[in-house]
Amino acid sequence: MMLMTNKTKTVLAAIAAIAIVSTAVFAGMQSSGDKAYAQQVPNFYQPPQNTISVTGTATVSVFPDLVNIQLGVDTQATTAQDAMNQNAQAMNTTASAIQSLGITNAEISTTDFTIQPVYNNTGPYPPYNEYKSEFVGYKVSNTLLIKTTKLGLAGKILDTAVGAGANRVDSVSYSLSPAKQQSIQNSLLASAIQDAQSRAQKALMPLGQKITGVKSVDLSGFIMPQPVPLYNKMSMAASQAVQTPVFASNQDITTSVNVIFLIGAQ
Repeated sequence: MMLMTNKTKTVLAAIAAIAIVSTAVFAGMQSSGDKAYAQQVPNFYQPPQNTISVTGTATVSVFPDLVNIQLGVDTQATTAQDAMNQNAQAMNTTASAIQSLGITNAEISTTDFTIQPVYNNTGPYPPYNEYKSEFVGYKVSNTLLIKTTKLGLAGKILDTAVGAGANRVDSVSYSLSPAKQQSIQNSLLASAIQDAQSRAQKALMPLGQKITGVKSVDLSGFIMPQPVPLYNKMSMAASQAVQTPVFASNQDITTSVNVIFLIGAQ
């Protein structure tokens, strides 16, 4: 037997290393090819769903539980300070009188306060060269908003405020409090959904289709009328003629829902 020389051992070791590397590279290429093929396999096709979109509504007539009264005090003087002092005195007296009826601080808020110059404009139009604008003083306007669920006090609030110094009544209206509005909306949802289901069934029957499920429900529709105005921008003379009691009337509240039903053959 021939003995291996050191040179021969080195050559054989190199050949073995090349063989190992080639095998690993081939295996990696095969694995990558398998992965690439696997990625090219398409997902199973999802067939489109047959649906019908229907809007259901529900309406209820409810009695409002909130009265909104906006009134104020306008004063005028030659100086802004005098106009403000007169206004503050009249408004404090008015607010105190309203509170004496059982209206709390939480039910009264200031919605507007303005100070503006007042001019006396004279002269024909035209000629404009004879037109004169003379400064006469300042006007201060302070506006209160009374929002209360004490509906029976509406007329008395008006009479009391005017008697205490208010010389402007902007508006009186009725509406729903947030709590009652939410309660009514929740109670109407089931009726609105049932209406949508009934309408869908009636539409599908002649087509030989039926409801098999629900895809989506949109509950965003809630229609509430604007506060019903009883008085609007009344002058002092008109305010003095306000008669009590002031009556509220029912309001129609509507909730709508949009339902997308899944459908199939009967």
